[in-house]
Amino acid sequence: MIPILSRMLASVLGLLYLVSGRTVGSQDVTSSRFVCNAIPPGAEPGCGYGPTGNRVQSSSPVEDELRNTIIQLRETILQQKETIVSQQGTIKELNSKLARCEAAADDMAQGKSRGQGSRRKEYGKNTMGDLPRDPTETIDQLGKTMQTLKGRLENLEQQSLRLPSTNSSAGGASALTPLPQELRELLRQRLGALETQLLQKVAELEEEKSQLYNETAAHRQRTESALNSLMERITELEKSNNAFKSPEDFKVSLPLRTNYLYGRIKKSLPEMYAFTVCMWLKSSASPGIGTPFSYGVPGQANEIVLIEWGNNPIELLVNDKVAQLPLSVSDGRWHHICITWTTRDGFWEAYQDGERLGTGDNLAPWHPIKPGGVIILGQEQDIVGGRFDATQAFVGELSQFNMWDRVLRPVDIMGLANCSAYMPGNVVPWIDANVEVFGGASKAALEICEDRAFDS
Repeated sequence: MIPILSRMLASVLGLLYLVSGRTVGSQDVTSSRFVCNAIPPGAEPGCGYGPTGNRVQSSSPVEDELRNTIIQLRETILQQKETIVSQQGTIKELNSKLARCEAAADDMAQGKSRGQGSRRKEYGKNTMGDLPRDPTETIDQLGKTMQTLKGRLENLEQQSLRLPSTNSSAGGASALTPLPQELRELLRQRLGALETQLLQKVAELEEEKSQLYNETAAHRQRTESALNSLMERITELEKSNNAFKSPEDFKVSLPLRTNYLYGRIKKSLPEMYAFTVCMWLKSSASPGIGTPFSYGVPGQANEIVLIEWGNNPIELLVNDKVAQLPLSVSDGRWHHICITWTTRDGFWEAYQDGERLGTGDNLAPWHPIKPGGVIILGQEQDIVGGRFDATQAFVGELSQFNMWDRVLRPVDIMGLANCSAYMPGNVVPWIDANVEVFGGASKAALEICEDRAFDS
């Protein structure tokens, strides 16, 4: 564009010289010599300066028109130079930023191949400067950078990215021609590539944020589960034998005759062809002490029951068959009770405080005790584990409920009664962890032998 303007300016200057020479010749027709005058610094050629440096006034309209054209061209050239310099600076700045974006994209590609640790370190960088480490702030900053680049490209396309040219048909006035299509297409491609890279990085940041949230939620759930387990363990320990000197030194208290106070043995019974059940009882309830214990199985709620109901004597039920026992324990003192039974001929024995007070037979003979039932302390079961009757509830205290799957010898029963022997049941031992209480029933520490000696 500049060489074209230079050639046009040279043509105009040559024409001006020809016209000036012709004017001087017409003024001095009789002379055959040309007079050459020095042109002062800054003066335009052909403008007519005399020997003294004073400008010679010309009245030729052609000279005036050419002089005005030269002045306009000079002003246009200066403006175009300033515009070109400004546009070159803008293009240089944009190319520099695009190069930085491409270099940052290459760095991200190399960082991905180094592993997860290196990829996470690159999240703190951006092609336009450092970004905060928070994913949400990073996404916002990337979006702002993208919008800035788009705005600058549109501004350059509409206003700045145009090169000047002279339209000779307009009398020397300047006109603007669009940026070449190749350069515009290149800029669009680079901007599209940058936008793709930014979107990929945003997607990666969103994925990492989602993974971090999931890991945090899983960790929180594991922590809450561990805390709940710890709290349950603490509660269990608080209720366990830490409250007693030893696991068997406790009693269960059932102070009211209701249908909701009771204890429950956690262990169940296997199939048995004989049994011995022993316990310590203390009650002064009347009429009748109620039901110290009952064992119910599916299909038979009265598989084994010990009960004193109303004015009836204490009864032993096996498979809902009844035998009356010659026992008396309603004087408000501690008594040791043992009952044995065998399926052979349904033979049974009743012991109180170590002495055998009665025997009998034909109590559910040849009937094995069914397994998988529920042992309840203090209530008689109408269905397995429930439907209690308040009139049949035990009122008082009991301890050392033990059960064996055989018939104990009289000497063993005497040792238990006089506290000279310790024999926990091989089927149901009396320990704190095996006994639950419900409805207001309570467990308390008790050393039965010492308490019994104090009562006597």
